[in-house]
Order: sequence, then structure tokens, then C-alpha cells
Amino acid sequence: MTLTRMILRSLPVAGLAAATLAAGLGGTADAAPHKPGSSLGWKLTDTGVQSRFRGLAAVDRNTAWAAGSGGTVLRTVNGGRTWAKVAPADAAGLEFRDVEAFDADNAVVLAIGEGDASRVYRTSNGGRTWTTGFTNGDPNAFYDCMTFFDRKNGLAVSDPVDGKFRILSTADGGRSWKVLPNAGMPAALPGEAAFAASGQCLVSHGARDAWIATGGGASSRVFHSRDRGRTWTVTNAPLPSGAAAGVFGLAFRDARHGVAVGGDYRPGEASPKAAATTGDAGRSWRLAPRPPAEYRSGVTYVGPLLLAVGPTGSDVSRDNGRTWKRFDTGSFDTVSCAHGGCWASGEKGRIARMG
Repeated sequence: MTLTRMILRSLPVAGLAAATLAAGLGGTADAAPHKPGSSLGWKLTDTGVQSRFRGLAAVDRNTAWAAGSGGTVLRTVNGGRTWAKVAPADAAGLEFRDVEAFDADNAVVLAIGEGDASRVYRTSNGGRTWTTGFTNGDPNAFYDCMTFFDRKNGLAVSDPVDGKFRILSTADGGRSWKVLPNAGMPAALPGEAAFAASGQCLVSHGARDAWIATGGGASSRVFHSRDRGRTWTVTNAPLPSGAAAGVFGLAFRDARHGVAVGGDYRPGEASPKAAATTGDAGRSWRLAPRPPAEYRSGVTYVGPLLLAVGPTGSDVSRDNGRTWKRFDTGSFDTVSCAHGGCWASGEKGRIARMG
């Protein structure tokens, strides 16, 4: 079965939408170079900005949200033909690193940084107006990523405060947040942190399971919660770890099967162990026998397939992350797929759609 057919079978599209996706998967002239004969390719869109977009949320083939540097938030509702600037009015200079979108109107964005630079905003009218759901008041906290289990319940994670990762929780769609008790959080390693590189250092699946990806310490690790962030277990991951290395992105296709990607993000540094897989909800991890050749920061499932992206290219796996093949050499930081649409984003205003 071709990759085109596998993606078509795995995405919930039908009729004209399916035919359009099939026609577009062969690649386009304005996409980054990709290998001859590949059935996958990104089509770059014109965002009109130079921000770096590490936060990305696909809603469907037509609608996506992107959050980036310089206080920039963009939204498209026409497949990327045009992008509207929809950032909060007081966001100039903030570094947005994550966005979770429920539809064309409702989205939540996370800004990172020390002290009150870490903030969460919510909109219910497509970004015309925003409310501030959370402003960090602790100078020792630095929030990196967030995730939602459903339209109401979500979490955000901060780098360790007093030796433990700090978890925020919302039960009203991001309108308000509270810090959860840390009694159920294992101690962090010296230097351990989460990387705010793709909005995927904290992910969830189903109604209660969440995972945190870390690096920076003596070992890269993955934390797992089965109760929406109240208690956690932690396991070493076989990816390299160091000041610039660790697990950068996670994706789970169900409560047991997942993949971790990462490596060393410094340009020119080798990352021969850039991916690992789990079949037991993260209790154990195995290195991919044939991982992506270089550091990857973002990863997502597309039905039975996996896509991973990084500054040096995009890769696909059709065997649950064990072996990977590069299909594009353009620079991206994160990737998101939902309801017939796959999108990738990164530096210099780059946002692309597949097909």
C-alpha cells in the first residue's frame, strides 16, 4: 500500500475532501525539496511574517492556529491561502510556544518565560478578543507546554520548582488555572527540564493519561500520569541527554503505544539516537532500530503512520516508529494533524500544509 493510500485511510476525510488530499500528496513546486518518488510533501503557505512558530494546532484541512515569537498568533480558515494576525492585544514581545485549538473560534495559547512572561490566554471568537487565564507570579517557574484531554480539562507544565516539575490544571477550558500539589511528582534530576521547542513536551491521550518529556540532566526521561496530573511515575528514555539534549516531543496513538523524538538541538551536533518507542504506556522505551538521522523536535500520529520534523527535515514511519525515512529537507519545529489536515511550522514564518 502506498503512503498516500495509508494516509487517506487513516484520516477521517470523505468525498471531495479525500480526493483533494489524494491529489495533493505528491508534493508541489513551492514545497521544500523532497526525495524523488516520495508520495509525501509539504506545501508552504505565505504567512507574511518572520516569526518562529513552535506552537501549532491543526483543526482540519482548512483551519489551523500557529503561535510564535514576537507575540505572534496566526489563524487560517481557508487552508493557508491567507493568515490572520489574531494575537492578544498585550502580547507584544511574548514568546508563544504552544497553542491548543478546539475549532475555528476556540483556542488557548501559552507564552513561556520567567515570572510573568509565562502566561495563558483563551479566545472564544477566533482571536478577536482574548482573556488572560493565567499569569505566572513565581519567579522560579518557567512554563513550557500544555495539553488538553477535552474541551474543558487541561494541564500545563513548568520546569522544576523546589526540585519538582510544577503542574497547572484547568477544568473550564483555560479560563482559570490552579497549581496542583506536588506530593505525587517524583523529584527532578539536577539540570533536568522540559524543552519548549514544539509544544509537545507535555501530551495527553484519552480522558486521564498524560506524559512529560525531559532532558538536560544525567538521563532523558518520560513522566506518566494516569489521573490528570495528580500523581506521576518516571522512566529513563534511551535518547541522549545533556544541556542541549533530551526528549523534545512525544506522541501517543492510544494509552499504551507512543513515540519519543529528540536528540541534541545544536546545529551540526550528531543525534544518532533520535527516536524511541513504547508499548506499555511509557514504563519502558526502546531505541528505534533506524531512527531519523538527526535531531527531531516534533512528532505526530496520522492513523498508523508517524511524521517527525526538525530543522533539517521531515521523516515518516509506517511501523510505529521503529524505522524512519526522510521525505523532505525543509526546516520545521513542530507538526500537527487532525480531521484530514496535516500542518508543519517553524522558523522564518514557515507554515506548510500537506497536500
